[in-house]
Amino acid sequence: MQGIRDTLSGKKSAASPGERLAGQNNWTEASGCPLYTDDDFPRSIQQMEDTLAKLPNLDAFVPTGGFPEFLPDACRNIAMRYKEKIASGKIALVVADTLPVQIELLKEGLATGNVGQRPFEMGYKAMYSLKDGKAAPQDPTYTGLDVCTPKTAVTCIGGGS
Repeated sequence: MQGIRDTLSGKKSAASPGERLAGQNNWTEASGCPLYTDDDFPRSIQQMEDTLAKLPNLDAFVPTGGFPEFLPDACRNIAMRYKEKIASGKIALVVADTLPVQIELLKEGLATGNVGQRPFEMGYKAMYSLKDGKAAPQDPTYTGLDVCTPKTAVTCIGGGS
């Protein structure tokens, strides 16, 4: 949440979860947001469907977890209704995580982008630090993000060929 809010507002928040967007840098969060899924995938689908239907002029929908895309058929059924708006840039659908199932939806033009952590890099750095009694990595240790778009989906991590 803080990263999204800070990036969109153009200002670093003092603490997590960041300052609610209320016009900063021309971004305003919809009333009732953020929505919490409690890692409940069907709930995330219902929230996505309800939000997009209730707010036809919404210009961005950003789940902070890949939950709706983890149920690809249900997500596809919703996103297909907005495919033209996604393609034209009238709505940005940017979802966290870059798992293969998500990249397939991205390739189909059913999202604007996916942003994912690098869990293998995290594991590597953790294991490497334990080897031969080396010092623990700096906390936090930034491992980068994978930013995937429909244009880069084939070569983006998880995208395959």
